[in-house]
Amino acid sequence: MLNLLLKRLNALLVALLFSHSAMADIPAIQAEGFTSYTLALTWHGGFCESRSRPPRECRNASLSRGADDGFVLHGLWPSLPQRLREQGVTASQWRKKGCFLESPRPSGSFCRNPPLALSSNLSDALDYSMPGRASCLGRYQHAKHAACLGITADDLFDTSVALVETVNNSDFGTFVRDNSGHSVDRNALIDAFENAFGQGTGRALHLTCGGRGKGTLTEVRIGIHADQLTRFPARNSLMHLNRGNCARQIKLPAPR
Repeated sequence: MLNLLLKRLNALLVALLFSHSAMADIPAIQAEGFTSYTLALTWHGGFCESRSRPPRECRNASLSRGADDGFVLHGLWPSLPQRLREQGVTASQWRKKGCFLESPRPSGSFCRNPPLALSSNLSDALDYSMPGRASCLGRYQHAKHAACLGITADDLFDTSVALVETVNNSDFGTFVRDNSGHSVDRNALIDAFENAFGQGTGRALHLTCGGRGKGTLTEVRIGIHADQLTRFPARNSLMHLNRGNCARQIKLPAPR
């Protein structure tokens, strides 16, 4: 009887620990006027393999330590703001140019965008979760997707880092890590997402592939309702996206 009780207590403790890890608190973002976010997560090995001229973070393993945990951050993208919609801006124009519709993008590299003023702890966490920061990706993401909406860099990236950790700590993250260096069926990847987050949630998952025959995973995108952001990954926080361009068999190259 005592052994059974101890086993049950141990199982409960493990469940609580996993729940805290996988369902970490998602900080709110103080912003209004749009309906959804797209969380874009890079599969670093596939991204690097698909580049004809791999950037620094692909050539120097010390810059991509976070890739060992699974996905890394590309960006968190608000949908078309209502005020721009009323000015005749289309969703396609917003996806392509974002805030650069109002303040043109500086010519040259991403590093021409304004530096990020982040706390030291958040800066370190972002370095880990976003290898592309070595190429000033963080500057570009904030300038393009958030600055004109009054979203601070602290808010954008504090929330983004928590979202990355939540996905990587989920059963979906475990499935992808377990299959790193191998190929999986596209439907198996979608099934793993639904097993982690609920039946039907696979419609919130967009798969982006590159390479020959679009068979190498480079990125996943997840749709999130803006007014449910802090409840991610609850089922009703997720918003439908299109399925993406990946072939039936998807290669998951191991991180470099």
